[in-house]
Amino acid sequence: MDTAARLVLPSLSRSRLDVLDEAAGGGRVAVHTDEGLFATTGVRVAFTERAGGVSKPPFNELNLASHVNDDAIAVQRNRRILMGALGFPTAQLIVPNQVHGTHVVVVGRGRGALDEVEAARSEARSGADAIVVDRPQTAALLCFADCIPLIFVAPGGVFAVAHAGWRGVYAHIAVKVLYELCAAASCGPSECNAYIGPYIHAECFEVGADLQRKFALAFGAACAPAERHVDLGAALRHDLSAAGVPARRVADVGICTACATDRFYSYRAQAGVCGRHGAFAVREG
Repeated sequence: MDTAARLVLPSLSRSRLDVLDEAAGGGRVAVHTDEGLFATTGVRVAFTERAGGVSKPPFNELNLASHVNDDAIAVQRNRRILMGALGFPTAQLIVPNQVHGTHVVVVGRGRGALDEVEAARSEARSGADAIVVDRPQTAALLCFADCIPLIFVAPGGVFAVAHAGWRGVYAHIAVKVLYELCAAASCGPSECNAYIGPYIHAECFEVGADLQRKFALAFGAACAPAERHVDLGAALRHDLSAAGVPARRVADVGICTACATDRFYSYRAQAGVCGRHGAFAVREG
């Protein structure tokens, strides 16, 4: 039997979930998730939209980032709203300080109790752009406003959440995270699902001519579709394919953040003043 068949093929769909926090007005949050994956592995993946939280303009509504000058109490409430709506209100949450690097925090099952989670939180606060988790009821949340949100899931339920801006994509963070995940899960890249969240697409991502040339040399001409524009998604898919992830195991939300600021945050389209949507993953206990 094909070992990859142990993990359902990925499929992202939009779901609107009830908010259980009365202070949020009884609204709903919108996420893009894979119900088939959750049913077969107990892993919940979610790419959030901006509706359903309590943050005020210009961060309205479900801002999940603590570094954008939003009210800290509102950010914490938004995170609780999301976790409650997804059905994991008491999961241990790890949120890294993202630094556009390639450092990966690994939280492994059987290597400690809650002190391991605290150690991972401390490491993540020092700077990290990916988390690999092999523990039930331990969630990873990374925040975005144009960069690529990326989630990997291995057959046994080990998962990784990563942040890939242009620096991270160019530094091959996707491959590094994938290899860390496979080492933790004792599997191969061909067995893993990859989920790509909303990010700024090529038509809106204008860069300098030198950077475009570097991407074209590193990832091929497909990632440079027009003068002074780079397709980060094409570059990322190039890396995933080279690492051995089949195209059928890659699911993409397929939305440009800069073109959909009514649903997502965009640093470029909103002149740098905005909240952050999230990529979230957790596994049932």
